[in-house]
Amino acid sequence: MFWVLLLLPAWAVAGTACTRLCLAAARAAHGDTDPAPGRELDLYEAAFLSGGPARVAELTLVSMARQRRLLLAHTGWATVVDPRGRDEMERSVIRAIGPAGQARIAPVRASAAAADAVRGLADRLVSAGLAVPAGVRTVAGAVRQVRLAVPAVCALGLAALAVPAHGVPRYLIALWFALPLALTLGCLAIARVEAHPYAAWASPAGQRLLGAFVRRAGRSGAVAAGLVPVAVRGVRAIGEPDLRAAFAHREEYEGLPD
Repeated sequence: MFWVLLLLPAWAVAGTACTRLCLAAARAAHGDTDPAPGRELDLYEAAFLSGGPARVAELTLVSMARQRRLLLAHTGWATVVDPRGRDEMERSVIRAIGPAGQARIAPVRASAAAADAVRGLADRLVSAGLAVPAGVRTVAGAVRQVRLAVPAVCALGLAALAVPAHGVPRYLIALWFALPLALTLGCLAIARVEAHPYAAWASPAGQRLLGAFVRRAGRSGAVAAGLVPVAVRGVRAIGEPDLRAAFAHREEYEGLPD
């Protein structure tokens, strides 16, 4: 009956993950409110709702680099060309680079993401009901847990089938483990239909405004529209190879707020 001892943690893992997903989805639906009439997002707000503080820092760096006020080398260094920031986000980046006027991009990105300007932006979005408060479990995080539960259940099931089970058919053991597996897969399927796309930072109201922002930018011919893909998708949306390569040098820096 050793397989029963493996079945219990399989149910525990699947049940806990699926319960957290249901609670996160219910909390998101309960907190869903309509934004103020006429409310529109700016680039920084769209970046935060899409990717959090790190995305805001990346957007600011790319924006300054494209205006030739900041040089981002493919070797991973940032050099200040124009020390006058046009807004508080840009001034945060310049302060993060320091008085020497040159620094590695990765720590600059991390420092700018943790700056007061980004925290103030986050507070305003949370107060407006567009961003998820810090510490609140999001549907995206809960979905990740359910996805991790799937291989865990499979591994426990395979382990149970590998040990001797006197008097119990193998197919019966497999059926018992198929139940928690079906639970996790069913929850993922329902979440895919009901809650996709999964957002780690934006509330349901924020997601709607973000969608409207992207559609509006697609019809716009403004220069700022070229930064919309970076705000929404991050540095992988950068078209310039050298500029995209500049952000690849971040492996030795951790602790960036997500």
